[in-house]
Amino acid sequence: MLFRLFKPALFALDSEAGHRLAIAALRKLPIRGPQSAESGPLAIDVAGLGFPNPVGVAAGFDKDAEVPDALLGLGFGFTEVGSITPRPQAGNPRPRLFRLVEDDAVINRMGFNNAGAAAALARLERRAGRPGIVGINIGANKDSSDRIADYAAMTRAMTPYASYLAVNVSSPNTPGLRALQDEAALSALIDAVIAARAEAGSISPPPIFLKVAPDLEPADIDAIARIALDKRLGALIVSNTTIARPALRSHHAGETGGLSGAPLRPLALERLRDFRKATEGAIPLVGVGGIASAEHAWERIRAGASLVQLYSAMVYEGPGLGKRIVRGLDRLMRRDGFSSIAEAVGSE
Repeated sequence: MLFRLFKPALFALDSEAGHRLAIAALRKLPIRGPQSAESGPLAIDVAGLGFPNPVGVAAGFDKDAEVPDALLGLGFGFTEVGSITPRPQAGNPRPRLFRLVEDDAVINRMGFNNAGAAAALARLERRAGRPGIVGINIGANKDSSDRIADYAAMTRAMTPYASYLAVNVSSPNTPGLRALQDEAALSALIDAVIAARAEAGSISPPPIFLKVAPDLEPADIDAIARIALDKRLGALIVSNTTIARPALRSHHAGETGGLSGAPLRPLALERLRDFRKATEGAIPLVGVGGIASAEHAWERIRAGASLVQLYSAMVYEGPGLGKRIVRGLDRLMRRDGFSSIAEAVGSE
C-alpha cells in the first residue's frame, strides 16, 4: 500500500534517484529476523545451504550491502549484494538507468558502480552472526590490469561473510568482462577463486555460484556446464541482462546497456532450459530474468530452477512482491500436487 501511494512520486524522479530513495527507505525499517530455514514446504537445500523459500533478491538492487537484513525481513528467502569490486568505482556517466514503463523493463549501463570492498566489508562485519542467507556478488574493476587477481582478492576478503559467493563475469557494462566466459579464461578464473577461498581459511567455506549471460551460443553453454561440473560449483545463476533488443515500445529502447524485465523473460527461460539439459540436472540453477509473479517463478522452477531471483519487477511492483510470490508459490505447488518445492524442480 505504501509503495502504491508513493509510486507516482518515485517515478517522477529519474530512475537512479528513485532507486537511492528506495534504499534509504529500506534502511529505516527495523531489522526483523528472516523466516526459519527449516520451516514449511517451500524450504529447499541448495549447495548445502538451507533456504526458507526459493525467492531472492538479485544482485544490483543492494550494490553496497546497505539493506540485506531489511530485505530478508520482507519475506525473501535470500538476498545477493553487489556487484562489489576491490576498489571504489564511479561507474559509467549518468544517465545510466532507464525505466521502460511501456515494456515493464529496465535498461542499465551502471558499470559496477559501488563504494568498494572496504565499505561493504564494514557493513558485513557489523551484521556478522545474524541469521539469513546473504550472497555476495563479486566483480573486477574496469581499469584493472589483472581481472582474475581482482576476483581472487574479492574472494579472500568476502569469504568469511558470504553465505555464497557469486562470480559475475556476465555484465555487459564492463568492456571485455564477458570474455571471461570463454572456456580457457573461465577455467583459470574459477581455479583462482577456489584457491583464494582456501587461502581465506574459513571453517565453512561458502559455495561458489557463477552468473552467466543469456547471450550465449550452444558451444558456450556446453563449455560452461562442463567447467561448472568439473569445478564442483554450487550453482549457476541464469541469467544476467541481455544486449539483445526484442521489439520494445518505450522511447528509451535505443539506450545501450543490459535489458532486464519482461522482455528478457522468454530468453532467460530458454537459457535456463539449455543449462538444465547441458548439466543433466547435476548442478542447481538459479532462475533470473523477467520474473514478476508467482506463475513466472513456478514456470522457472518447473523448468529446472531450484531458486529464483527478482529485481526489475520490484521497480514496478514494490518490495512487497517477494512475499506475494512466496504465497503464490505455496498455492501453485499444492494445486499441482507437490508436497515440497524441491519435488517440483525440473518437473515440467
